[in-house]
Amino acid sequence: MKWQIYRLIVRAENIGQRLDLYLAAVINDMSRTKAKKIIDLGGVHINGRRVRSSSSPVKLSDSIEVYVDQLPLDPYRIDSNDIVFQDSYIIVINKPPQVDTQPTHARFKGTMYEALQWHLRDPFKLHLKADIGMVQRLDRGTSGLMVFSIHPRAHKEMTRIFLDHEVSKRYIALVHNVPATDRGEIKSLLARSRKENRVKSVAKGGKEAITNYEVSERFIDYSLLNVEILTGRSHQIRAHMAEQNCPLAGDVRYGGSKLAGGIEIARPLLHAETLVFKHPVLHDLLNFKVPIATDMQNIINQLRVS
Repeated sequence: MKWQIYRLIVRAENIGQRLDLYLAAVINDMSRTKAKKIIDLGGVHINGRRVRSSSSPVKLSDSIEVYVDQLPLDPYRIDSNDIVFQDSYIIVINKPPQVDTQPTHARFKGTMYEALQWHLRDPFKLHLKADIGMVQRLDRGTSGLMVFSIHPRAHKEMTRIFLDHEVSKRYIALVHNVPATDRGEIKSLLARSRKENRVKSVAKGGKEAITNYEVSERFIDYSLLNVEILTGRSHQIRAHMAEQNCPLAGDVRYGGSKLAGGIEIARPLLHAETLVFKHPVLHDLLNFKVPIATDMQNIINQLRVS
């Protein structure tokens, strides 16, 4: 999914205009209503700083950047149905697809991090920031389980649990083709290539990544995999499966197609299904599992009847 980026310099005739009116005046097909929503989300930056007030006056020679990420302009809010578990120390959420985990240039409001701040806010002090520890990240397109620590007593131990790989993370992936073997381990050093804007295996200089997979179902030209990652590298499953000539369906960046079973795919079809770890304070073993997101399940169902 490509962003639109507008780069503007304020001219003399626009000095003092409200920011929302200025954007509506100088950007084609930008209404004032749309401009206000983009500003509120956090997609407008003036002289390198995010500005979220529509009434801010623009000044001569201000450098303004507007980022539009093509996602809904109404910010994501955590629904009670999204909460899998919550106590005084941690919260486990079933993340919907197409929600960013942390702030981007295009938005602060509506990311998982900000939505959790809003969910945990003190109702009598709406601007009080919640104490959140982010130990895990999922790509925008990935759905499924995420855990956050929400109390100082949990932060350090929750971080250690993930760093020491004392957590089991299992995913469901729909991929093109079928791997050479029904089950296997992929082990490599992964590094980001700025030139290609993707992660890939390298001979040296990368970080160790270990991915175990097992084929659970076969379709014409596709297969459904159970995947467990023993490390948590950025784009690990996406890169490893693409290097097996089995890119995730919908993962255009890594060679996947936008169509499967005649249905257009809006994201890489990857779902974080299970999460197992010991509670960072109470030390009970916690085991969570959530069903595949509806959009992914619909495509799987279509492939079953194709």
